[in-house]
Amino acid sequence: MTEKRKGELLMLACAVMWSISGIIIKYIDWSPLTIAGARSLISAVVVVAFMMATNMKPAVNRNSIIAGIALSGCITCFVVANKLTTAANAIVLQYIAPVFVLIITAVFLKQKLQRMEIGIVAFTFGGIVLFFLDEISFGGMLGNFVAIFSGLCMAISFIFNGRIEIEARMTGILVAHLITAAIGIPLGLATYNTVVTSQDLILILILGVVQLGIPYVLYALAASRISPLSCSLIGMIEPLLNPIWVAVFYGEIPGLFALIGGVVVIVSVVVYNVWDEKQTT
Repeated sequence: MTEKRKGELLMLACAVMWSISGIIIKYIDWSPLTIAGARSLISAVVVVAFMMATNMKPAVNRNSIIAGIALSGCITCFVVANKLTTAANAIVLQYIAPVFVLIITAVFLKQKLQRMEIGIVAFTFGGIVLFFLDEISFGGMLGNFVAIFSGLCMAISFIFNGRIEIEARMTGILVAHLITAAIGIPLGLATYNTVVTSQDLILILILGVVQLGIPYVLYALAASRISPLSCSLIGMIEPLLNPIWVAVFYGEIPGLFALIGGVVVIVSVVVYNVWDEKQTT
């Protein structure tokens, strides 16, 4: 088996593991902050184990810290959004991160957007509008906004991760998990009457190890074997599978406008990734 094929299989496994987040979060009757914090605490152990097994030393610098803070915001808001809106909305709206990268680089880094990039931004935000046409409750609307903010945090993490090597990147991921655990667990327990069952413990363990911890390791290994475009396109399996698991095992079906909006967003992101790869080769 070639290194490229190994990388593709690693990324495929990563995306599938990522995709189970929505259904598991729905079944844990805890505060979203507690869920995010407990999941990250377990994931932090997995990240540390990986770094120790590969003799990877922590690399703490400005970029890794900022990337970690942004990623903490991303993973926390994603769990909150899953509790407030549909899993489909939460995951697809998070995947608008590349569009936020374009906007941030244009506004703050003064990079001029090309016509194609402007078109992608316009189409993506057109898709986002469709999500809000389905939501009539305050909680659903709020969940959509939280999911969009999660995408913004992911974009900031992308930008700063692009400036650092793998040691600093893994350090940033570890920082993100530690921040999320340190804030989420005590705040969640203080604001929500949490009842811990054996089912909850099993599910949170699966979230921490299988859904978040191991996939980041697989992603790091895959990224060293295949291109960023391949990682990104294979990773799009996550927002496709996530709502399917929730629909099949939880019975939550997104509205028609949200489905159309999801198609618009995913197609826009895929087209941008392909176009951007061509521009850089």
